Amino acid sequence: MKKVTATSFVASYLEAWNERDAGSVTEHLCSNGHYIDEVLQEAMNKEALFEELVEYFQSDHSFYEVAGDILSNGKTIAFQYCGKPMVPDSRAEIWHGAEFITLRGNSAFEIRDYYQVRTELSRGQGGESAVRYVKSGLRTEVMAQLLEALEHLMLEKQLYLDPDLSLPKLADCLNTSVNHVSQTINAGLQTTFFDYINQRRVEAAIKLMQSDTRSRVAILDIALEVGFNSTSTFYSAFRKVTGQTPGSYRRLIQ
Repeated sequence: MKKVTATSFVASYLEAWNERDAGSVTEHLCSNGHYIDEVLQEAMNKEALFEELVEYFQSDHSFYEVAGDILSNGKTIAFQYCGKPMVPDSRAEIWHGAEFITLRGNSAFEIRDYYQVRTELSRGQGGESAVRYVKSGLRTEVMAQLLEALEHLMLEKQLYLDPDLSLPKLADCLNTSVNHVSQTINAGLQTTFFDYINQRRVEAAIKLMQSDTRSRVAILDIALEVGFNSTSTFYSAFRKVTGQTPGSYRRLIQ
């Protein structure tokens, strides 16, 4: 079999993206290959990537092309790309990304994708900019529904108090995929899963510190009660949210 060149591989790969053909895109991966979304820190096998792309291509309106040189040493390929709006008069911005591909034979064993996360679309009423999540199949209305459900879980169920709470566990509670929960928190709340949960826990800890009945409870006990597994994690999160250590904050309010 003739060995594939970096230029021909990238051309075929981007052509599949531009044709919005989920099957053709995933066929560039070998049977046990993975596509890694470096922004969301998500790894997908061929089946998971196919499902994600089927949904993504329903809302994607970009044309992809190489920006700059394609670099290769025979086993790896690196290139930058840009996504341009397919509609000429669209006010959507051009956005950029880069992919690093590890080859196994003529197929990709690993594709790592780094990309620009947000782009502004046309301004609506009230002067607010509509923002969409680039390289995501998650539509705005679905994200809004997930944000509402997430808020309900946090306020009514106080799910953040669960010390074993993880992104997959939260996805199960929301009856959706891990990828969509991660995108919702990243794009909708402008934070990460861990920072979001830790902020909720710190806020709960502050309420306990401010309570007259709990004012003398040990800081470690408060940390464990609000879902933290260690004092060091609690101190780090508390300082990130308040700018102070738990001890300093407690002395201040007392």
